[in-house]
Amino acid sequence: MDKVSRHMLSDVSTLPAVQLGDFLLQIELDDPKESVREIARRELRETPDVVKPAVEDLRRLLEDDKELHVPLHSEAWLVRFLRPCKFYPESAYDLIKRYYAFKVKNHAQYNGLAPSKEQNIFNQNILTVLPTRDQLGRRVLVLELGKKWKHNKCSLDEVFKGCVLFLEAAMLEPETQICGAVVIFDMDGLSMQQVWQFTPPFAKRIVDWLQESIPLRIKGLYIINQPYIFNMVFQLFKPFLKEKLRSRIIFMGKDRELLHKHITPKCLPENYGGTLTIPPVTGPQWLQLLLLCDKEFNAINSYGYKKK
Repeated sequence: MDKVSRHMLSDVSTLPAVQLGDFLLQIELDDPKESVREIARRELRETPDVVKPAVEDLRRLLEDDKELHVPLHSEAWLVRFLRPCKFYPESAYDLIKRYYAFKVKNHAQYNGLAPSKEQNIFNQNILTVLPTRDQLGRRVLVLELGKKWKHNKCSLDEVFKGCVLFLEAAMLEPETQICGAVVIFDMDGLSMQQVWQFTPPFAKRIVDWLQESIPLRIKGLYIINQPYIFNMVFQLFKPFLKEKLRSRIIFMGKDRELLHKHITPKCLPENYGGTLTIPPVTGPQWLQLLLLCDKEFNAINSYGYKKK
């Protein structure tokens, strides 16, 4: 079985990739290199004698659950949920139930969610992933929700759906499953008009998603270039935050040294004081890549709680 079909739930057979100049942008499905395997052993208890029984136990728990329809045949899919739970099968089973319960609860956002249906958010170019990982192997998602965000052309719901599509794609990558992801919120130029777009139900949904429902290690949320009025937005999120996620939110303002403590300059573009030589990847370029995964997203959407 080749690496693409091993990780994919659909019959996508070629690795989604887009050539940008000298740089190949792709979803990385390679087996983790030794340094990443070491992180997996150290932080996630990932050794053959732990993994094999964990996969078997999780499969058994899911087989006994008559309400869920899940891809039991796919070991890569099971491992995707076991990794963030340090290979404790019961915890992974609970995470799977929360992941699908969240989708049921927010069906308006999740029904038929696929890149081809959400082109607007990517074309707005306010949501992107840096072309390379940071120094700790983490994926870096950047949201520019200040002056670049035209809130009358692109709703927060669309931003949320774009983030879901990115992180679902990231979940396919073994290295991201192990090392996790960080998010940079660039709030430069946030206006009062934009502040009014945020509501308590929206804040609760985002926090529930990040805190309870996403099988991905979110290692840091970095708020940069935020104006004073951003405090009003943060007050909406605060009541829902548990200590673990709260401790990973860092307000950096314009302090580039602080940002560089968390992400080294060689992994950051020039506009964030970095020295990354690969040109930035735009939203439309990411869309081009994600469109190659449309079939995979349709497969992802076909699983979950059975309709009553």
